[in-house]
Amino acid sequence: MTQKPFSQACENNKDPILQAISTVFCQPTTVWEIGSGTGQHACYFAKHLPHVEWQPTDKPENIPGICLWQQEAQLANLKPALPLDVTDAVWPGESIDALFTANTLHIMSGDEVHIFFDRLAAYLKPKALVCIYGPFNYNGAYTSASNAQFDQWLKIRNTLSGIKNIEDILFLATSRGFNLMNDIAMPANNRLLVLQNS
Repeated sequence: MTQKPFSQACENNKDPILQAISTVFCQPTTVWEIGSGTGQHACYFAKHLPHVEWQPTDKPENIPGICLWQQEAQLANLKPALPLDVTDAVWPGESIDALFTANTLHIMSGDEVHIFFDRLAAYLKPKALVCIYGPFNYNGAYTSASNAQFDQWLKIRNTLSGIKNIEDILFLATSRGFNLMNDIAMPANNRLLVLQNS
């Protein structure tokens, strides 16, 4: 049975994700979300993390849908969604305090993941915390049969996408000055990586 598409999977796992990120983003800060999708989890996390200002971002075509969720939520700590593609040469704003992204790296190509970490190195403040949620391969192998099936589904949709090897992700992160603080097991064979900028 193929794993559910990423937006629905994140929706189903929103409570475990909230529990995990609440221990990371425990101080007042502004958290940028890369790839907010429909905006559902942005609203949910902002509602349950009132000490955090949540900054949704996504590709321009997804902003109207996010705005509809924001209008319904009416949360003072949920900032207006910003159009952002990780490959943009210039990101909006001058610096980023903290960052969250869910189920995005396996949608990206390898080149896009490289660019993503380049942009993080350029825009994140010193000591900024980063949470990356999604499936990863370990030692070049899938962690479950469902992840293997999900990867096949991804590659049918886009041959350049697919589940990434954790070793490659950590190499990109550490080579750009990020340290792995935690690697948390999550439901449905996902992980939450917690990185900190140097």
